[in-house]
Amino acid sequence: MASKAIRRRIHHGDVDGGRNEHMETSGLESLSEPLLGSYNDDRIRNEKNDDRSQQDLWDDEKKQQIHWTFLFTQLIAQWAQWLANFILGSGSFLGRLLPPIGSQNGHGSNNNSIILSPLQEERLRNLRQRLEVPFDGTRSDHQDALKLLWRLAYPDRELPPLKSELWKEMGWQGADPSTDFRGGGFISLENLIYFAKNYPDSFQRLLHKRDGKRAEWEYPFAVAGVNISFVLAQMLDLQSGKPTSIAGKRFLELLGDDEMAFDNLYCVAFQMMDAQWLAKRASYMEFNEVLKSTRTQLERELALEDVSSVVDLPAYNLLHQ
Repeated sequence: MASKAIRRRIHHGDVDGGRNEHMETSGLESLSEPLLGSYNDDRIRNEKNDDRSQQDLWDDEKKQQIHWTFLFTQLIAQWAQWLANFILGSGSFLGRLLPPIGSQNGHGSNNNSIILSPLQEERLRNLRQRLEVPFDGTRSDHQDALKLLWRLAYPDRELPPLKSELWKEMGWQGADPSTDFRGGGFISLENLIYFAKNYPDSFQRLLHKRDGKRAEWEYPFAVAGVNISFVLAQMLDLQSGKPTSIAGKRFLELLGDDEMAFDNLYCVAFQMMDAQWLAKRASYMEFNEVLKSTRTQLERELALEDVSSVVDLPAYNLLHQ
């Protein structure tokens, strides 16, 4: 018990992802820019130096618009590839003949070595079905879920219309949150709701940025949550017939223990990301770097021998501070 606690403290303390960089990862290496879109914060923009000319401001805004347009194009392309991987690995004839598209981990030949119990098969199938559902702003159940998220986030405030500038306060990029689910799908909204319901104290701390010394230009909470859902699905290799990465294989074990393992792991990843953000004293443009180091740290913790459930992860304790 003592050695276990010591090992957890060591791994938990390594929040900057600065060691064991050789550890296996499975697909995020191509992401070299922030996944967040152009999050327009009038307060920050008004604090820029007043002596800049109008022409300079116009040039900067034009460059920034082009920059973020490129980033979202990149994210959409990666999401399309993820769906292609999922189709090929979903049990079809082609999926059994061909390795997952873009596979770089060299473990494609080990797919058949994983033997799942009927319970694991069922839960993995249900999770994949959730991952296939895009967010649809015209569906009443999706609208209701978005409203529920607002009520959980701001229980003492009036619910705004589905298109309102007030949604920006939660960290959506514009007045219409439905435009921010391009990469994460409906499951990313479900993840946020699960976080708010099951770990309300942690959810509120992150939403209102209550921990530590915050950056002048913070990451937008809600959009960051969408990105975490997307990266987590990639990290766990859920697009293949059977996950072949170390993290993906370990996740299947966790799924046998907990039907909501993905949602609980999401909550841990979100809290871990914020801890990394504070440790690195990061600002908005460094979000993608923080996301990568969060993934590395999470993969490291999933590889620990004594982890048999999400609650065994050292970073799980962050949810109960």
